[in-house]
Amino acid sequence: MNDIELKNKGNKFFAARKYDDAAKCYSEAIAKKPGVSIYYTNRALCHLKSRRYDRVVQDCRAALEIDPMQVKAHFFLGQALLESQCYDESIRHFQRAQDLAKEQKVNYGDDIASLIRVARKRRFAIAEEARVAQEIELQACSNPVTPDEISSGHEEVDHKKSSESLVNGTSDSHNEDVHKMSSSGEGHPFNAGEKSQDFEGQQYRSPEEISKKAEDYLMELNHMFAKLDERRRKREVPDYLCGKISFDILREPVVTPSGITYDRKDIEEHLQRVGHFDPITRTALTVDMLVPNLAIKEVVDVFLEENEWAHDY
Repeated sequence: MNDIELKNKGNKFFAARKYDDAAKCYSEAIAKKPGVSIYYTNRALCHLKSRRYDRVVQDCRAALEIDPMQVKAHFFLGQALLESQCYDESIRHFQRAQDLAKEQKVNYGDDIASLIRVARKRRFAIAEEARVAQEIELQACSNPVTPDEISSGHEEVDHKKSSESLVNGTSDSHNEDVHKMSSSGEGHPFNAGEKSQDFEGQQYRSPEEISKKAEDYLMELNHMFAKLDERRRKREVPDYLCGKISFDILREPVVTPSGITYDRKDIEEHLQRVGHFDPITRTALTVDMLVPNLAIKEVVDVFLEENEWAHDY
């Protein structure tokens, strides 16, 4: 059998959902004629159905080396990378597939668009999980010291000060002389009325001052994390607020006679580059048939006002 006959045989196995048998036929076709990119994408689709994503990636990359303009190779590769959680690369290949489909005037309907939305949502969810985990970790690390720890700290400072006095050989009488000198402003590095410093040169604070400072920090932290808790609400842009072509939030939504809403610049570009038909319903469509969707526009404006992060979605 020649390579074409093997390909046709593989197609029959694939139609019967015998994906392993189909893959073997495509492999034999590749062995006979390795320079045909479609044989690799056919085998890649078999692997995709069997969830062998690493093999899908290999075959699609091989197909793209032969023909970088092959839409199916980018499309299947994007799906395999999506399932492998390589979201950035997956989106790049989906978008490339969509661009090539427009150039070649091949209509995939909403197939590519829907998968780009899935990839972007999953990528956004991963970023959200990381953000929330960081905030929780920060809150855990920022817990203020307990009253017992503060008390223990006071005792440790007092103990060190006593030890320092003993090491320096100071006496009660000497301390009294120093006190008198400091009161008169003589023989002391600090003027009268200034707070004394501890043995490490740091300003000594009373237990009451430390407790008050700790309470202030606690109130400030609680206020800060209360705001963060509000931000931790799940961030997600509803599908009905996203365009069917660009997958971005609708900026200038327009509705077609079929009831499908698009962003104006995206649908006008489609009509100009691909053809005068609705990309999803495939019914006849021209620019003058587009009507502004004011209801969706109002919803989008309110959503963006309440969710500023969505501007970068």
